[in-house]
Amino acid sequence: MKQRILVVEDEPSILDNILYSLETEGFIAEGHTTGEAALERIANGEYALVVLDIGLPDVSGFELCKQIRQNSDIPIIFLTARAAEIDRIVGLEIGADDYVVKPFSPRELCARVKAVLRRFEVGPALAANEDNEPAHSTPLRIDEERAKIQYFNEGLTVSSTEFRLLRIFCQHPGRVYSRAQLMNIAWDEPDAAMERTVDSHIKSLRSKMKQVRDDVDPIETHRGLGYSLKEIW
Repeated sequence: MKQRILVVEDEPSILDNILYSLETEGFIAEGHTTGEAALERIANGEYALVVLDIGLPDVSGFELCKQIRQNSDIPIIFLTARAAEIDRIVGLEIGADDYVVKPFSPRELCARVKAVLRRFEVGPALAANEDNEPAHSTPLRIDEERAKIQYFNEGLTVSSTEFRLLRIFCQHPGRVYSRAQLMNIAWDEPDAAMERTVDSHIKSLRSKMKQVRDDVDPIETHRGLGYSLKEIW
């Protein structure tokens, strides 16, 4: 079955190029020029991924991403003319899965779409056990087939990258992973990522988990080494 991609871009020439390239690669591509139209379509349709321009006429792409993340963990790739690192970090912190700077080639964008979708597709072979629970006793429960996470019996809305990071931590609570190790495991193109990108995703995860239990710090920082999941709860 062909995967459906929603593209939100207000420049018609760029939008047409993206739609054509995605359709050439075998996707069903649908385009919209405003954030309002995109939100309505996401609420009423099933999409595998959203390609989202930051500079929309009716709403900032950052704000739109936040609204999408309130109800959905659908993968999101930002398009932007802003090449500054701070913009990239902000985009990833609020839940984007990748970030493409204009001008870009349609082939590059299609490659990134495929890479993000591969990361989002969770294989049962990586499950910790048959019950989809971590090998150690933690308040985290991973549903591999549905790509869902429960924390203290409450559902967490996470991006695909955040899901992969938590899954890695759950497989070995207490084990310290360096930023480079996490990038190599959770990113298909680790060379294109930055170590601060890992920090941004960890910060986002901590914030979401704090909303469930403010008295627990589930992800421990090991200065100069990396991160680990709390081993003793």
